[in-house]
Amino acid sequence: MTSSLKGQLLIAAPTLVDPNFRRTVVLLLEHTEEGALGVVLNRPSETEARDAVPDLDNVLDEDEPIFLGGPVQPETVIALAEFNDADDADQPVIGSVASIEAGDDPSELGSRVVRARVFAGYAGWAEGQLEGEIDEEAWFTEPALPADVFTDDPRELWATVLERMGSAYRLLARMPENPSWN
Repeated sequence: MTSSLKGQLLIAAPTLVDPNFRRTVVLLLEHTEEGALGVVLNRPSETEARDAVPDLDNVLDEDEPIFLGGPVQPETVIALAEFNDADDADQPVIGSVASIEAGDDPSELGSRVVRARVFAGYAGWAEGQLEGEIDEEAWFTEPALPADVFTDDPRELWATVLERMGSAYRLLARMPENPSWN
């Protein structure tokens, strides 16, 4: 492994047809020699986060859904927040975006957090697995922005990030989901 991809986006290449990851955008929360862990940013569910995680009610937008973070341990909850001050963010992923830790007092979060998003499950890769998938061109990488995590239009995030990447990626962003629709 040459360097950590923590804080980077993985954008599924059109050739990645696994239904768990087709047209997904994954934020890598951890990436070490032992493996990688991330959450899918563009798969909102029908379940409201406030109903499922009432402790975070004061930092969640009204009607904020739980996002399907990945196929691994779907009962696991990962909450990401954008903190008012980067110094408040314990081990930030990007900018002032960090995980809300189990020990954080929910009553204090309202004054420290701008916004939050909740993910059920995560995506995980064993040692060397992600690097192999990147070498096989199953994923494109791009630096993440806090706005990617909290996008108001998550279903369009895949195309939005590809457009931002420019040149040939713009063509992919405009490709229909099913090429036979062309």
